[in-house]
Amino acid sequence: MRRALLVLLSFAPVWAQTPIRLRVDATGAPRRVFHVELHLPSAGGPTTLLYPQWIPGDHSPDGPVVQLAGLTIQAEGRAVPWRRDSINMYAFHMDAPRGATGLDIAFDFLAPPEGQLSSGSSTTTELAVLNWNQFVLYPQGADPDRLPYQATLRLPEGWKFGTALPVRRQNGGEIEFEPVPLTTLIDSPLSAGVYYRTIELGDAGGAPHFLHLVGDSEKAIDMGNDQIAHYRALTVEANALFGAHHYRSYHFLYSLSDHVAHFGLEHHESSDDRLGERAVIDDGQRVVEASLLPHEFVHSWNGKYRRPAGLTSGGRDGGYDTPMKGGLLWVYEGLTEYLGGILTPRAGLQKPEEYREALAYTAATLDAESGRKWRPLEDTAIAAQLYYFVNDDYIDYRRGVDYYPEGELLWLDVDARIRQLTGGRKSLDDFCKAFHGAPSTPPAMKTYEFDDLVAGLNGVAPFDWAAFLNQRLKSVAAATPVEAVASAGWKLVYDDARSEFLRYMEDASKQSDFTFSLGFRVRDDDGSVVDVVFGGPVQQAGIIPGVKLIAVNNRQYSSGVLRDALKAAAHGGPAIELLVKNGEYYQTHRIDYRGGERYPHLVRDESKPDLLAAIIAPLVKQ
Repeated sequence: MRRALLVLLSFAPVWAQTPIRLRVDATGAPRRVFHVELHLPSAGGPTTLLYPQWIPGDHSPDGPVVQLAGLTIQAEGRAVPWRRDSINMYAFHMDAPRGATGLDIAFDFLAPPEGQLSSGSSTTTELAVLNWNQFVLYPQGADPDRLPYQATLRLPEGWKFGTALPVRRQNGGEIEFEPVPLTTLIDSPLSAGVYYRTIELGDAGGAPHFLHLVGDSEKAIDMGNDQIAHYRALTVEANALFGAHHYRSYHFLYSLSDHVAHFGLEHHESSDDRLGERAVIDDGQRVVEASLLPHEFVHSWNGKYRRPAGLTSGGRDGGYDTPMKGGLLWVYEGLTEYLGGILTPRAGLQKPEEYREALAYTAATLDAESGRKWRPLEDTAIAAQLYYFVNDDYIDYRRGVDYYPEGELLWLDVDARIRQLTGGRKSLDDFCKAFHGAPSTPPAMKTYEFDDLVAGLNGVAPFDWAAFLNQRLKSVAAATPVEAVASAGWKLVYDDARSEFLRYMEDASKQSDFTFSLGFRVRDDDGSVVDVVFGGPVQQAGIIPGVKLIAVNNRQYSSGVLRDALKAAAHGGPAIELLVKNGEYYQTHRIDYRGGERYPHLVRDESKPDLLAAIIAPLVKQ
């Protein structure tokens, strides 16, 4: 152990003084093949190289090492044998010749055709999103904050690109970037493609902001001037909310394709945002997904700058092999979900009634979720690394990454309570300014623990915040969903009218949602049951996730036929009978439910002030 440490210490100055040269040939991106070359300064001797495993923002050990192929290593033109560690699959051991000045490493990265988050599908014939963690190896024991990389990228002919990574020079499709620490490199994704559009969003807060659109067609990136104005307003509203920023410039990398993984991933100076090809040109998709870019933008403050101490992998507390601890993800993601949600109507990306309908759906879904009766919110955060990659099978009972939606409602409750405690003089906005704001800085990280959070809230409005938060985090069946909207001056109610927002949601997800009546969700294309509410009518009747609906009361299934049957049963008609296919067998299930269609909405509670209206009101007059 001591000898290995001495070797690492002797190498460290070599790595720190001379940048590691990285070349990525992305001309094969349409075929999902990237060729990578690295030149690593070395003094020779035993060396271990690591492939990034714990990826910031993914909150999980999902670095796609299985997509690495063709690995070869040479020193002074001579092959250097390597072997993978028998326990850490991300570690490669070798014995470099003494006196060698460097290691020349080459491999191919085979971009996956499917998958989730940054290890998922990222390329089509028309575009690619590059996450640099997929193309690097780094010396074990090196500090990513002090390990310089000099990256060069070659793109397919005619492709344009966008990134927050500083460019040194460009010659056609070859781009040379300024040397940056590995932390900054991995924190600076790049999007590129045939159909590319860069829009300047202005200098809110004294820093330039850019929206980079890339799509699978020219029509996909045809964002209208009204949407552009709303995104300009977003940069103004966010900087007004926090009172400062922690980036030199900010870049929204917005990819529009039906053939890449759909998600958003945060970075200090950019965000990797991916939705369907028609997300900015179809009203329904635009409204339903309107909060994605605001959410990831907020992460520049909440998640990247202010970060839970357990989520610093790849930063000053260790390399990308350092496991993450997700216990405070209800702040990292939950607070971001709340702030991104309220910035969406503040910027005009959603109408107030659309925001309220989205909030009603979130509250009602959690209120109906059976898993809340046994599993506390805090546990969903602690187990985050497991639950990003599970399917929806009985997810109602197991719970998933609920620190997003329930975290949103928790922070709505906090905001409303601050306003009540201070007679409306202060709000969560004041906490954000104090906790995340001034002074403005370049990208930086300032960690916190639970007690720091409590102290910050007490600095705005003295209260027993520790007890308040712990009750909601550690209790089962906490009243958070209903209590939060009630605190804001609204009531959660149900009727038989589907809102336009819910119709948009169903169209976007290609599912029909009967959660609040029969207790299940169904895929529109093949009638597959996505999930059931444990203890709900269809689950009690014996229907399970994964089966296929064939017929409703002896008529071929469609969502419309089932809705008609719900209405008829509610008005004295026949009980609902569902013919389902489970594997190779068919069975008819009689559903004991006559409550008709049932959908959630928010209505005003006139006995209380309308805090929600104040919460989503713009801070800056546009």
